[in-house]
Amino acid sequence: MSVLQTSGLKKYYGTEPVVKAIDGVDFTVESGEFVSIVGSSGSGKSTLLHLLGGLDRPTEGAAWINGKAIFSMKDDELTIFRRRNIGFVFQSYNLVPVLNVEENILLPIALDGDKPDAAFIERVVETLGLSEKRTSMPNQLSGGQQQRVAIARALASKPAIILADEPTGNLDSKSGMDVIGLLKVSGEKFGQTIVLITHNPEIAQMADRTVRIEDGKIVGGAAR
Repeated sequence: MSVLQTSGLKKYYGTEPVVKAIDGVDFTVESGEFVSIVGSSGSGKSTLLHLLGGLDRPTEGAAWINGKAIFSMKDDELTIFRRRNIGFVFQSYNLVPVLNVEENILLPIALDGDKPDAAFIERVVETLGLSEKRTSMPNQLSGGQQQRVAIARALASKPAIILADEPTGNLDSKSGMDVIGLLKVSGEKFGQTIVLITHNPEIAQMADRTVRIEDGKIVGGAAR
């Protein structure tokens, strides 16, 4: 079953000349799959991830998450859909500094007015090695620990898909590999679908499938 699908996705900027950041991308991700997207700087990989997550709108084309056409939604509707269906992990951890670890993890659920699945959250926290850090503030954590909190937050609402944009960019190589290892383990344990942007070939190889993008076009790995 496809969790994510795009058709003819394009994102152009300017007029003279036109910059074709994303230029006709057809892309599918199956349920439970861990896909990495690689490409040189300026290839369009981060732009693609922002489109996949509904953080930006395309010049042309369509994208579906769990069968829902995300670009047919109005902004308010899309915001709610994102919060309920997409978990984001960015290079900057984006933790709220005045909230402790547990409060940061539960924040998206709280914003949605839902009651958290306590047993599931407990499993996520244990899997990511954060059980002893629940009451710690972000400034008391290492970079790797903060990114683990960001991953736990992304998993907490049981989203349809997790989109991770260079999540190891601010970490040393060992911490980065540890974080991706935990992301992969968490994905497998909780049946999570993951799309990861990375420039690191070692990290890309940890995925089930690697997609290469150059000049806004997918040039390899679009399908199994």
